[in-house]
Amino acid sequence: MGKKVLIVTGDAVEALEVYYPYFRLLEADVEAVIAAPTTKTLHTVVHDFVEGWETYTEKPGYLIQAQTSFEEVNPADYDGLIIPGGRAPEYIRLNKALPGILRHFFETGKPVGAICHAAQVLETVRDVLQGREMTAYIACSPSVEAMGARYISETLHVDGNLVSGHAWPDLPGFMREFLKLLNE
Repeated sequence: MGKKVLIVTGDAVEALEVYYPYFRLLEADVEAVIAAPTTKTLHTVVHDFVEGWETYTEKPGYLIQAQTSFEEVNPADYDGLIIPGGRAPEYIRLNKALPGILRHFFETGKPVGAICHAAQVLETVRDVLQGREMTAYIACSPSVEAMGARYISETLHVDGNLVSGHAWPDLPGFMREFLKLLNE
């Protein structure tokens, strides 16, 4: 039986951070399932770095379908988890079903990929991050440290079953390391 990976996100997900992992998993013959607060067509955003700006800019991106809702997810059915960034993490973390999903992957040691603003989602299960190391978008370093984890300034970091990346430019290495863990 093939591998199956859950991608948890919502509206305003960073387009590259959902599309790149989704298609890279399919390319590797891994079933990729996108879950969101509700089963719907999601609106993505494009974050970019523009000279003269002290933060990133945001524009509307492509649409992508969420195949299931968080409430319908049985995390035991999945071999790994990816949490994209963008603005989706700031509101999906409020969903009451999400912490149980996240906790399952940490407690079972299954691979977890967290990129960019995914640290905001992981705050809902902060106890599983205590004493761990991870990277994230620099603006999320306070979130990482508030969880009791050590913020790593490198743009890609692996700590046990957790692969973390700084932002979308780090996706090639992020997915390489995630797939290594998935195939162990």
